[in-house]
Amino acid sequence: MNLPDRILVYGVTGSGKSTAAVAIGERTGHPVTLVDEMTWLPGWVPVPDERQREVIGEIVAGERWLLDSAYGAWRDVVLPRVDLVVGLDYPRWLSLARLVRRTVTRAVTKEPMCNGNVETWRKVVARDSIIVWHFQSFARKRQRMREWAASPDGPEVLLFTHPRELEAWLATLG
Repeated sequence: MNLPDRILVYGVTGSGKSTAAVAIGERTGHPVTLVDEMTWLPGWVPVPDERQREVIGEIVAGERWLLDSAYGAWRDVVLPRVDLVVGLDYPRWLSLARLVRRTVTRAVTKEPMCNGNVETWRKVVARDSIIVWHFQSFARKRQRMREWAASPDGPEVLLFTHPRELEAWLATLG
């Protein structure tokens, strides 16, 4: 199966967007951009929104790319250029379980993530933790994916409601 040149993997926090993007890129040769690398500096310092828009704008100006998310600060830069949205519309229990397992594991192992950042127990239980963010953003992200899929005006959207569906689709690539 040949895929379009400009792909966005989108989903709720903890759904496995980065893993899916890397898997798609490995099978198709699309250059993958993991957006957390573009949006977080060492020490969990956020890259200013203007700089994020600039960097992402440069990426999506290209003819072939694959992003593993589209943050609100620059989603409007990506959407007009995207050809295919791969939506990970998994149930809350599944994405939350994945997120908690990943976050706790990283807090224990101190495995470096984007730009050398590491999870800390303080960060895990903070008011702005990624787990809290999951609860704050889940419904909004899920609704957005479903609206994109229902719209005849936007890019093609493939919605996967379980990882088995994504795995079966990935098996058809490259």
